[in-house]
Amino acid sequence: MQLTTRYEGIGRIVAREAKAEDPGPGQVRVRVERCGICGSDLHCFRGHAPQPAACPGHEMSGVVEALGRGVTAVREGDRVAVEPALRCGTCSACRSGDYHLCARLALCGVTAPGGMASSLVVPDYTLFPLPASVDFALGALAEPVAVAMHAARLGGVREGSRVLVLGTGTIGLAAVCAARHLGAAHVAVTARHPQQRELAAQLGADLVLDPDEAGDARIGGQRPDVAIETVGGRAPTVGDGVRAVARAGTVVMVGLFEETPAFDPGLLLAKEVRLVGSMIYNRPAGARADFELALDCLAARSESLRALVTHTFALHDVQRAFDTAADKASGAVKVMLAPGTA
Repeated sequence: MQLTTRYEGIGRIVAREAKAEDPGPGQVRVRVERCGICGSDLHCFRGHAPQPAACPGHEMSGVVEALGRGVTAVREGDRVAVEPALRCGTCSACRSGDYHLCARLALCGVTAPGGMASSLVVPDYTLFPLPASVDFALGALAEPVAVAMHAARLGGVREGSRVLVLGTGTIGLAAVCAARHLGAAHVAVTARHPQQRELAAQLGADLVLDPDEAGDARIGGQRPDVAIETVGGRAPTVGDGVRAVARAGTVVMVGLFEETPAFDPGLLLAKEVRLVGSMIYNRPAGARADFELALDCLAARSESLRALVTHTFALHDVQRAFDTAADKASGAVKVMLAPGTA
């Protein structure tokens, strides 16, 4: 039985029967094996952001089930991660590899059907093969790890960098791994909950701070070169990052804010801090895609990253999955749906 999901008001999401779609030219139908619930999905679920009419879900992995005409890059049976960014492919942004800035950008699970379904149809260019050591649960983490990788690259994280990660949701924890993967010498992170503190240390953080210590953070006795903000909401984390980083440091903003974040513009000016917005992922000209680097990171750190997945539910249990993900007392970090599970 094929299923798809829909929001039905604040705090309500349901699974319904659906017909499998046939892929058109250049398209592939993927049987979804895992789909993660993201913080942005929870914003919609709680009514803090508009609820899309399309089936949600943008963190997904699965198996190629059917090919449309002209598809040669993948074969039926291939294990893949899906990059959910749909673009025109012809504008200057797309041609330069900055397809995340395409004026016609659509996102699976937001403005196009997503992966909280038994299957979905996507263009073949969205598919990345899973390394042999990366299972479907890890493969569905490729999307949040790619978000973190993009932020770390924008921040200029490299060999020897000192990095402060603000927040320990999935993106924050993934940012710890991304920073390490790019060669950061020292990584500190802020965390509120015991399970987050434990995971941060497990994933390679040298120092775990309380959030109210962030603005005065020292890493190896020095201020961080880069702060990666992943909290959003109404948190003071942009201001914390501006205070924390060294002169000529960089603050990368990844979190989704519910109101305009406050920071000291005088301090931004006096320290010549770069404040950079980070929007999903891309393939920089002449470089590998963020998604490719994310899959490398997942393959290299599979055991530690697997610990991020704390709960897995069948697709028909989607309401309970969202309730669990929305409840911090549940101990949830990454909650996943397994559409193939009875």
